[in-house]
Amino acid sequence: MTTRLMTSRSVRTSKLDLRLSPEAKQTLNAAAHEAHCSVSQFVLTSALERAAETLTERRCFELNAQQWEAFMTALDASPRVVPQLQRLFSEPSPFDAPESR
Repeated sequence: MTTRLMTSRSVRTSKLDLRLSPEAKQTLNAAAHEAHCSVSQFVLTSALERAAETLTERRCFELNAQQWEAFMTALDASPRVVPQLQRLFSEPSPFDAPESR
């Protein structure tokens, strides 16, 4: 996904400014040099790769066979009765209740 975003010929019109320490800038310069690309290209590629990882971690998870069985059992189980939730849902919502002044 990241490679596709980076190699596409789409017009780049948005700009991102960063404030960083001299040490951070030196580190990015060194890394970009090792990667044979500009600092901008290195930062953009790195940020997009990390963004993809973060989003994937929130959307996907892996389970072993035992965890999968426990997960499926929990999904198939009847819902638990939680008295506090029943009470909460039976009360009028402050957003739906007419104002009384």
